[in-house]
Amino acid sequence: MNTMEKDLYHLWCEKAVDDADLQIELKQIADDADAIQDRFYRDLAFGTGGLRGVIGAGCNRLNIYTIRRATQGLADYVNADFQNPSVAIAYDSRIKSTVFAQTAAAVLAANGIHVHIYKELMPTPMLSFAVRQLHCDAGIVVTASHNPSKYNGYKVYGSDGCQLTLDAAQRVTDYIEAHQMFDDVKTITFEEGLNNGMISYIEQDVLDAYFENVLKQGIHTDLCASSGLKVVYTPLNGTGNKPVRTILKKIGITDVTVVPEQENPDGHFTTCPFPNPEIREALALGLKLCETCKPDLLLATDPDADRVGIAMKCIAVPDGNGGYALISGNEMGAMLFEYICASRTQMGTMPKNPVVVKTIVTTDLVRAIAKEYGVEVIEVLTGFKFIGEQIGFLEKKGEESRYVFGFEESYGYLAGTYVRDKDAVVASMLIVEMAAYYRTKGITMIQARDALYEKYGMFLHSQQSFQFEGESGMLKMQQIMDQLRNDPPKTIGGLPVTNIADYEQSISTCVETGAVTNLTLPKSNVLAFTLTDGASVVIRPSGTEPKIKAYYTTTGKDRASAAALEAKLQEDFSGLLK
Repeated sequence: MNTMEKDLYHLWCEKAVDDADLQIELKQIADDADAIQDRFYRDLAFGTGGLRGVIGAGCNRLNIYTIRRATQGLADYVNADFQNPSVAIAYDSRIKSTVFAQTAAAVLAANGIHVHIYKELMPTPMLSFAVRQLHCDAGIVVTASHNPSKYNGYKVYGSDGCQLTLDAAQRVTDYIEAHQMFDDVKTITFEEGLNNGMISYIEQDVLDAYFENVLKQGIHTDLCASSGLKVVYTPLNGTGNKPVRTILKKIGITDVTVVPEQENPDGHFTTCPFPNPEIREALALGLKLCETCKPDLLLATDPDADRVGIAMKCIAVPDGNGGYALISGNEMGAMLFEYICASRTQMGTMPKNPVVVKTIVTTDLVRAIAKEYGVEVIEVLTGFKFIGEQIGFLEKKGEESRYVFGFEESYGYLAGTYVRDKDAVVASMLIVEMAAYYRTKGITMIQARDALYEKYGMFLHSQQSFQFEGESGMLKMQQIMDQLRNDPPKTIGGLPVTNIADYEQSISTCVETGAVTNLTLPKSNVLAFTLTDGASVVIRPSGTEPKIKAYYTTTGKDRASAAALEAKLQEDFSGLLK
């Protein structure tokens, strides 16, 4: 711990008096140099997605003071660019989410910015919708998505309903850094803002309009009520409970059993280590309930209900997991894309020159399906805001109807252009509708997935995350990326590397010839290694968490051969990250 960190600690002891929890924490760490250093060695970074961090005391933690400072920067940005500005706010079920949302609202109101805030916790996509529906100039949602309970976050949206662009995020960052933590922030109480009319609650008509737009994305919803489909659903103690159940009821799916332990909001997420629908542990209670309810599907939405995971009923037990198979985000996205394309083509509702948008780490099975139905594929950097950005580009040309679907491998899907972020509510509706449609045809979801691979070939995908905590972890992550960039591997898992795409340098290099081509996507700290046999590895540091993520793709004549190759890739590449 250096002098600066010690001085900051004492400053916080003196100034951070509006939250009793922070004072208790500061006193508890008074003699712990490592704890003080971790909380004060840097400011919590305002990245392209906003803030995300551990809840607690210090400038490297999420608390009312880091929220206030960030919001003051956002207020400066909004006031500089818009006349009579307004901002929409939503929040999830996490610890202190309501407090942080009201804190942000109070700062905005003090800066002369009108605030529209939801009366209760709402999904992230409903924030994106509110920004557009209420013609706001920005939006905030307080959430840390699927992270462990000790985290919370603060995501900022632009007037288009997308997360801030890279340029806008940098401008907000510059405004934030111009302010001291305690003395430069304007604020009033939340109640004062309500009383003087600068803060108002978002009314039911906005929610009704949202559900109307979701329903418009349905294709065969008329079949749902008579399909006999049974669903078990878990909102993982988050925001999805009311919206998802509402939309399922609207399309006629009434046999829905909710996992009782995970039904109500609970920011401690005591029933699973990570409230993440990607991992089996989060779905354990739902899978157990399936043993007695025997549903066709298990649905699970993450705490801010922008992502949805599922398990599908099997004819035979595939892996000893009670007859229900978990489906990856890549598989479900491909199934939805095929279903939408096939159904809309058959019904004559496919737009002229249709477009699908995927991220660079999302399955290339999309390309095979797109070729079958004449759909243009647009590939973007990791992060759903880049998918939303593409919808905006189409909208500016009056061509937003060309967009038919967008998704990313991490269980984020969007049909329709009414929001500009992934939406677990519309995804849940379409997944259930798709299952009901196949059920009326005597086809299970597992059979539909297998038919997809039979038609287009076997694609297998997986992801590994490598954790690097604290200041030393940040340095280690950078060292790893530098090493891979400067001395890239020649083989991975026994397969030769044929091409290396460096998105930070904006170049793609053919290993055999040394030929270099320019990449047109925005700069990002991402490396993609193309291998022989249709395999690839993509690696990037997380923009919101202290971890590096590796994405693996393998192909094969069947699942077993693709899985064997995938295991080799994971084992070999993991060794490079130590």
